[in-house]
Amino acid sequence: MTLVDRIWHRCRLATLSPSRLGPLGVVDDGLIAARDGRIVYAGPVADAPVGLDAKERIDCGGRWITPGLIDCHTHLVYGGNRAGEFEQRLAGASYEEIARAGGGIVSTVQATRRASVDELVAAARPRLDALMAEGVTTIEIKSGYGLALDAERRQLQAARRLGEEAAVTVRTTFLGAHAIPPEMKGRSGQYIDFVCQEMLPAIAAEGLADAVDAFCENIAFTPEETARVFVTAGKLGLPVRLHADQLSNLHGAALAARFGALSADHLEYADDAGIAAMKAAGTVAVVLPGAFYFIREHQLPPIDSMRRHGVGIALATDSNPGTSPLTSLLLAMNMGATLFRLTVAECIAAVTREAAHALGLGGEVGTLEVGKFCDLAIWNIEQPAELVYRMGFNPLHARVHHGE
Repeated sequence: MTLVDRIWHRCRLATLSPSRLGPLGVVDDGLIAARDGRIVYAGPVADAPVGLDAKERIDCGGRWITPGLIDCHTHLVYGGNRAGEFEQRLAGASYEEIARAGGGIVSTVQATRRASVDELVAAARPRLDALMAEGVTTIEIKSGYGLALDAERRQLQAARRLGEEAAVTVRTTFLGAHAIPPEMKGRSGQYIDFVCQEMLPAIAAEGLADAVDAFCENIAFTPEETARVFVTAGKLGLPVRLHADQLSNLHGAALAARFGALSADHLEYADDAGIAAMKAAGTVAVVLPGAFYFIREHQLPPIDSMRRHGVGIALATDSNPGTSPLTSLLLAMNMGATLFRLTVAECIAAVTREAAHALGLGGEVGTLEVGKFCDLAIWNIEQPAELVYRMGFNPLHARVHHGE
């Protein structure tokens, strides 16, 4: 007899496993068994090991089970809000105009710098709870609203604490190169010196970051400045990701590929050569329809190019106070389908398997396969398309993180 901790049975599985037929790897009469937080079997009941038994058996009543959802790009920890800028945009101001006038990212910096770790955790927890309530079991949280060592440190400490206090896996990303701090306006090169020589080494030494990101854009940092950050990250053993080609084509996609980035994110203005370079480097494309919608962008990301080159497509909320105050990954999936014309299967893979690869976690989460963490979302649905089809409706029945 093989004894495990839990068995979920009478369920239909969307395993997302490439080893199973179809884009979702569907198993109609499924069973999942877990021990010590990891999957020991996920597949048809008929193929389950002989003598498999559990301390607890959960009857799922024919419900669907997917891997726990993964929000692979968020700025969840920050102080204040930017509802006033939302009004400005409604009156016709562009994101770039607001940023150049002292708003945008920099306007969040002051509130974040004033906040303690406890205050940042308290402010972020309701946003995290909303995502978890929709089946999110893994989330990435960036810094980037401190733009000074102590404030960036507090953001990352708050993100780490969220992962300790909630039943969710948190991956942290240092985004010190998010904007030029107001006290160094016009001195971007000097600020990048500080990021590379002071901030990044300290953050790495304290183990606060799992990756490094930068905002490569006309209103932020040049490709050359971004490359300096990435070289430093590489020397410190940290993988990189990139806010790339969101508002213009600075060839950020190709830059991300050159450094073997885990992902390049946004990509509305990326060109075909950049997408091809991403494929060669194994860099995942993370599309962010919440920001596209909220700032009323018109340039669609090159989804057809991504498909043609076989680039993995992930999708995330980009939850942040200025350009995507979104705390629903289910709604982000609907936006990905309606705005970017992603298919149902692409949307579901984008918040599970591909999102895991975007975080460098493809061997741990994102599919229902033996050896991976038992992170599950159990749904009250008749077919997977309902996860993408509905707006403002949450069909989650239960959420399982590491088998619990």
